[in-house]
Amino acid sequence: MKKFVFAMIVTVTMASVAFAATHRNVSSVEAKQLLQKNHNVFLLDCRTPDEFRQARLGGAVLIPINEIERRLGEVPKNKPILVYCAVGSRSNLVAGFLASKGYNEVYNMTDGIVGWYRNGFSIAR
Repeated sequence: MKKFVFAMIVTVTMASVAFAATHRNVSSVEAKQLLQKNHNVFLLDCRTPDEFRQARLGGAVLIPINEIERRLGEVPKNKPILVYCAVGSRSNLVAGFLASKGYNEVYNMTDGIVGWYRNGFSIAR
């Protein structure tokens, strides 16, 4: 009986880990490749409105991190989501939140718009 209970606990634990919501971390180079391959990606900027006005990636939608929960309905569930901020810390939190809410294909740009710019990629001003 003890072996059966232990086996059930292990099975349930492994299943919950396998089905846990996750997101994928990508560099700005990988993000650029993703955007070039798939024009259906929803590009989410989670910085402040002031940061967005100064510089942004073309086609990005601004939903600041402090508004993401309230504005979740604006993020489509039927598209891949690429989240970015300045250097990847806020976007990591937002990407994790989206994954926990059932978004299946979520990417966090780990080096943010700073990395994007340092790689010589174009930004909108």
